[in-house]
Amino acid sequence: MPPERFDTEALSFAGMSQAVRHGDLVHVSGQVALAPGGELVGEGDIEAQVRQALANLEAALAAAGARVEDTIKVTCFLLDAAHYPAYAAAKAELFGDSAPASTCVVVKGLLDPRMLIEVEAVAATGPAGS
Repeated sequence: MPPERFDTEALSFAGMSQAVRHGDLVHVSGQVALAPGGELVGEGDIEAQVRQALANLEAALAAAGARVEDTIKVTCFLLDAAHYPAYAAAKAELFGDSAPASTCVVVKGLLDPRMLIEVEAVAATGPAGS
């Protein structure tokens, strides 16, 4: 079975699939703080960017038929380690007791220098993920 590709309204212009399902796995591309239409949300505001990036992540999961609870791995890319508490708090709120395996990396830059965070994920929707 070939992979299925899914886009969300927020990032369908970006020239990549926002999520790809192959079998029971859903891989979500890095989600950033772009609103539908492509405008950046919260320039200079890590809390606003975290909320938007995680909302985009949730939308991409849903587009591919996955739920937040199905997420098994999240990778976060931050421009500044000082932004981690804002990300960790929002992630805990989103995932609650279903916290996935996680990695957070501080990077030199993202595609748009105004972006402060990018978050990607893998979800399992089969018997173990249901």
